[in-house]
Amino acid sequence: MPENEKKRHLDIDKEAEKKRREEELQEGLEDTFPASDPVSTTGSSITGAPKKEKSDKK
Repeated sequence: MPENEKKRHLDIDKEAEKKRREEELQEGLEDTFPASDPVSTTGSSITGAPKKEKSDKK
């Protein structure tokens, strides 16, 4: 692939990444407005089932 095509592809990838981040930021702003908490574009989750309590069977 010629050097100018590589550069063009990198520029397109950078623009797509920038657009994706802007969209995530906008969605975060809309989801948290009006709130006093800062906006976060990263997600967090806890995986797995809740811990089962042991029964006191004797």
